[in-house]
Amino acid sequence: MPAGLMERAAPGRIPALADLDRMRAERTERLRAAMGEQGLDAIVLLGNTNVVYATGATWPLGDPGRANFEQPVAVVLADDEWPHLFSPLPDEPALPADHVHGPVYLDLDEGVREFERRLGELVAPGATIGVDEWTFAMAREGSRLFAHGPPRDAGKVVNKCKLRKTPDELACLREALRITEEGIAAVQAGLEPGIRQVELTATFLATVFEAGADANTLDPIWQVMPPTLGEGPWTTHGDLACPLLTTERELRRGDVLWVDTSVTYQGFHSDFGRTWIVGDEPTARQRAQFRLWQEIVEAVLEVTRAGATHSELTAAARTVAGDRVPWMAHFYLGHGLGIDAAEMPYVGSDLGEQFDATHTLEDGMVLVLEPLVWDDGAAGYRAEEVVAITEDGWEPMTDYPYDPF
Repeated sequence: MPAGLMERAAPGRIPALADLDRMRAERTERLRAAMGEQGLDAIVLLGNTNVVYATGATWPLGDPGRANFEQPVAVVLADDEWPHLFSPLPDEPALPADHVHGPVYLDLDEGVREFERRLGELVAPGATIGVDEWTFAMAREGSRLFAHGPPRDAGKVVNKCKLRKTPDELACLREALRITEEGIAAVQAGLEPGIRQVELTATFLATVFEAGADANTLDPIWQVMPPTLGEGPWTTHGDLACPLLTTERELRRGDVLWVDTSVTYQGFHSDFGRTWIVGDEPTARQRAQFRLWQEIVEAVLEVTRAGATHSELTAAARTVAGDRVPWMAHFYLGHGLGIDAAEMPYVGSDLGEQFDATHTLEDGMVLVLEPLVWDDGAAGYRAEEVVAITEDGWEPMTDYPYDPF
């Protein structure tokens, strides 16, 4: 197989082969174009997934890496086709040797001063610079690091570029989803009363890393749901306590298990959610929950297309659910997926109805729908459906079954 290509069977416009070199070049071109629109000469990126997007590097710690002093930093220049990467990891993407540098320590005052020197070697005096995140040390040393005035918000630049996925990016997302589902299938095959939650996690992680995952970015959740809201843990928001950490709890026959997890492949996150019944078949009441969940998803997908407002999707979901809010209020009806496990678009989030009414879906976005049907007294049903938005509708990104429903 030619270098830079990976194999994945995919219908529709998503290629069977993703050209990784082309994908990274297109990202840099997008970033530089967005920088030009904002009048930026350079952007400094600290956010781990932003660094992954800009450089193609993989950072196995994902978001938890923010607690690590040795986190990667990227510098993108408007007049350079290659980004610069400062990283402690030995295995870096195919960047020119003079664009890969040792680590910088922006949580430390002396680290910021050293980065000031390195940045001065790359950026001309008086350049307009953007930054996506700040450390306390950067704030303290800001007048030295950005002597020509406060930097602009580079996060907006990167977020705009992430919104619409290229066909190569969609192919990588499909592979991340396929790897996840391979792990899920191995877990589901061994699901039985008496098995511990941590054993399910061990099976999942062993399988996905063998299948090519870069990292486990959301520890697998195998949450046993109480029959009623009142029997669950108390929460400050008054809603369901979800997700909860996996423990050594032994599963019992009839347990209602909410499953949720995410891995990365080539920096792209997967997302998977289902409801399982441990060692038993669903009751008639539980099957009715699933049918209502299906009807909600079908109604939402009926209006899902490029140009649709987020509020069109939430209205469709509410209509089927009897004008209730059929999703967890502290989450959302749907969210984007890509280099981040949750990114724009956010549909039905706590950003409010005005946000939903003024934001639209775009061709090339990826949307994870995760409605919830809760029937107090019989727990509830939750699952996730991943689709790519097209001009005339949507395209499925996964076909994993909903067994045992």
